[in-house]
Amino acid sequence: MAEDVNGAVSISDNRIIVGISGASGVAYGVRALEALSELGLETHLVVTKAALLTLSQETDFTPDQLSAKASVVHKLADVGATIASGSFRTRGMIVAPCSVRTMSEIATGVTSSLLTRAADVTLKERRPLVLMVRETPLHLGHLRTMTALAEMGAVIAPPLPALYARPGSVEEIIDQSVGRALDLFGLDWRPVKRWSGLQPS
Repeated sequence: MAEDVNGAVSISDNRIIVGISGASGVAYGVRALEALSELGLETHLVVTKAALLTLSQETDFTPDQLSAKASVVHKLADVGATIASGSFRTRGMIVAPCSVRTMSEIATGVTSSLLTRAADVTLKERRPLVLMVRETPLHLGHLRTMTALAEMGAVIAPPLPALYARPGSVEEIIDQSVGRALDLFGLDWRPVKRWSGLQPS
């Protein structure tokens, strides 16, 4: 973490916003919250209504159990929340998973919820914005939207399996993707398996 001129740790380096939108793969958001908690970071969570539906279909977690994994939970319609303002300093924001609808709203700047507003703020303040986009196959409109976001400064990080790590379970695949996304914030999470070069055949 960065230190100020007096040697104190900057609180903004200890905060990160986690958005969970309605794409399949809500486990990435859950695991990101758990990882950030293990790393000692303050998490600010905002979840879409579609994400809560996905949560009920893909996991055994209740909305309350999900909320309990975050330091602070913000309501989706709360445009007066701290994370809606650039003056509220954070390390950045991760959207895991990121639906195409959410990605498209962020790209246009016409934000209709606190999640996309917080992402827009992250971009305008030149802070890291990592979007774990979940969609395939991609048509030209998707690709152009991703290009626009990359030009704005966002990082498009689809959660693709790293088979060189030889994952033995779905959980290991999720952990590797989440850990690599957290690398983009300068965070080193223990479960990540690092490439150590080619091994003898």
